[in-house]
Amino acid sequence: MNKKIQLQDLGKKDYKSTWEYQEEIFKDIVDLKIKNRREELDLPTPNYLLFVEHPHVYTLGKSGDLENLLLNEKQLEAKGATFYKINRGGDITYHGPGQIVGYPILDLENFFTDIHKYLRLLEESIILTLAEYGLESGRSEGETGVWLGVGTPFARKICAMGVRASRWVTMHGFALNANVDLGYFDNIIPCGIRGKGVTSLNVELGVEKVDEQEVKAKIIKHLTELFEAEFV
Repeated sequence: MNKKIQLQDLGKKDYKSTWEYQEEIFKDIVDLKIKNRREELDLPTPNYLLFVEHPHVYTLGKSGDLENLLLNEKQLEAKGATFYKINRGGDITYHGPGQIVGYPILDLENFFTDIHKYLRLLEESIILTLAEYGLESGRSEGETGVWLGVGTPFARKICAMGVRASRWVTMHGFALNANVDLGYFDNIIPCGIRGKGVTSLNVELGVEKVDEQEVKAKIIKHLTELFEAEFV
């Protein structure tokens, strides 16, 4: 079992080209698994974590409702945003500057074959990262992602999650609001959940800007421990 995860920080990159890149890696891993099975080989399958920051974009998961996007095409254009219907779970979400997006493309057969556990560990890596900043966060029952103020009237989401998996290979992932312009969330019903707020790390800490590289390093540290992995 290959527990090494290749880390790639793509910097600022368009959503569509990143999605295509994810699909390419995903297909290569799935194809290798099929080859291993067909030819009775035992070639190790690679794992990746892509970090990226997208320009303003709204994405709708395969079970999502288009009515949760509150803008038409012209209004999207005016805001300099794009829109894609994609093949992950979940409803609508926003990606943009100041958001740390992580796409783990893992062969879970290298770690454990349990999608529920996989999602809980992704959430846990964010919960532990936020704890290092003195923030108590958690899960909201029946809603994927990481929240602050769970069980209070001030519940607010700080990290969205949506994944796709096939043959135990994962893609898509998490989006942690670090230094995000929260006004862009006003144009959607985030994740299709009405009446719940959205927040960003810098807002919660009362600072103008948090160091995103530092946040990424903390996430990697916790993923390393939780998945018993090695980043290369």
